[in-house]
Amino acid sequence: MVHIHDVATRKRMEREAKLSTYRKGRIHVPSDAIDLSQYPLSKLTETERIIVHCDATAIVDLIRKRVYTAQDVLRAFVKVAVAAQDITNCLSEVLLDEAFLQASKLDRYLEKTGNVIGPLHGLPVSIKDHIKIKGLDTSSGYLGWAYKNVADSDALVVEILRNAGAILYVKTQTPQTLLSLETDNNVFGKTVNPFNRNLTPGGSSGGEGALIACHGSPMGVGTDIGGSVRIPAAHCGLYGLKGSVARLPHSGLLGSHDGMDAIVGCVGPLARSARDLELFCRVMLDAEPWLSEPPLLEMPWKRGVAKGEGLPEKLAIAILFDDGVVAPHPPITQALNKYKQALTRAGHDVIEWQAVDHQNGWDLLTKLYLLDGGAEYHETIRAGGESEVPLTEWILKHAQGRGPYTPANIFKVNSEREAFRSKALAHWNATQQRTVSGRPVDAILCPVAPTLAPPHNTTRWWGYTSHWNLLDLPGVVFPVGRFTATTSATYPPLPHSRNDVEKFIHDQWNPATYDNIPICLQLVGRRHNEEKLLAILNVVEKVFKEDAL
Repeated sequence: MVHIHDVATRKRMEREAKLSTYRKGRIHVPSDAIDLSQYPLSKLTETERIIVHCDATAIVDLIRKRVYTAQDVLRAFVKVAVAAQDITNCLSEVLLDEAFLQASKLDRYLEKTGNVIGPLHGLPVSIKDHIKIKGLDTSSGYLGWAYKNVADSDALVVEILRNAGAILYVKTQTPQTLLSLETDNNVFGKTVNPFNRNLTPGGSSGGEGALIACHGSPMGVGTDIGGSVRIPAAHCGLYGLKGSVARLPHSGLLGSHDGMDAIVGCVGPLARSARDLELFCRVMLDAEPWLSEPPLLEMPWKRGVAKGEGLPEKLAIAILFDDGVVAPHPPITQALNKYKQALTRAGHDVIEWQAVDHQNGWDLLTKLYLLDGGAEYHETIRAGGESEVPLTEWILKHAQGRGPYTPANIFKVNSEREAFRSKALAHWNATQQRTVSGRPVDAILCPVAPTLAPPHNTTRWWGYTSHWNLLDLPGVVFPVGRFTATTSATYPPLPHSRNDVEKFIHDQWNPATYDNIPICLQLVGRRHNEEKLLAILNVVEKVFKEDAL
């Protein structure tokens, strides 16, 4: 029998061997360096630097116009990705040889025919580890799954990307169990935030967040059942979208709790621009995935709506400043206030969102996450002969002392979920009584988390993201700035802590801890209204930009 440490060592050595062919001299990072974000760019040529600073939309356009070849683009991103791995530990599986073969084929096709294969021709796309890529091992953060789950087919999202001309080149790190908003496992280890190595890049799509933040990928595919796309996007200063369930393809993933549909996750993009989120959704839905995946709704992508068709001239936006459980740290509250002022000055209708039942929502969600009392997670970890990483231990404690639910128990919590959703929908509709226009708000502007990227193993409150998973509402994260800790700045005191979780998080507040970390906010829209949500984001960003001039 192979010893568990041998499995991890072998995995890491194989990854290193595949990367070493593409590494021309290691980048030296001083041991006392905290901000690592610029190191992966240090050995790029001027052209490569221009390429990796383009968003995905620009890249496919430049390849189509033959400004750059697919090989030029891939070479630039691979150079950064290899260095990003060295400093953040963001990668899991690697398929660089295959990627360069594909890039060469695409270049020959364009040269020969004058046409692109599809709308993503030549675009390198990184993929979260538990999304299957044919021929690659899929350990999903479990030692016991390593070398036992070589995918025999592509996930549907991967198949659509390939058909659209995208190039798959790396898979990215996830946490043990996937049910975590940080990224740490016993197979490949912990992933760190490139802007501050002492802090987490978030999870469970944390490898994606770290890689894209380093400019090692122009677009990545993550998944989100409690914040797993939006938290890494926020902690790494990116754009990220969680749609509603049954909108984007979700088949071909390997994780625990297959077949559990009390609460369902979503595939979603992480990227460097809002228009890239739209590009991803458009490519996915233009492929008519509902013809291949039974649970998906036949809802083609409405391009006009995504561009703003039908939006009222003046939006009605509700702002959630505090969910009633954990008030956010000052930089987040300040960002919300800045957007409130800009929207108000531009004549938009802004009201405060009154939080309802967020603690009850979390208590209900943890029941839905752990219907079996955490049994499958415990068994998978035990079967691999490994121990729980700290945040696995933390989440599984939410089911401590209770066994698996019976069918009667499951019926009951599912009924509670539906009652919760009905109450929340009525609450949204009732905002029409408080808006100037007399119609319900178009979107909710809120924090993504109560803190900026926190120190490793200290994430304690999911409520600003998981609440919207419980309600199955789409959420989009967008960057609004970078926090700079200055000795001269004064911050308002945090309110009196209302519970132990809030006390823990408020005790963490120290400006120096979060120096240089991105600040992001989140917009939440109506269910299955992803196009309208992205259109609203465009308005909000434009308003803020114009207000700052």
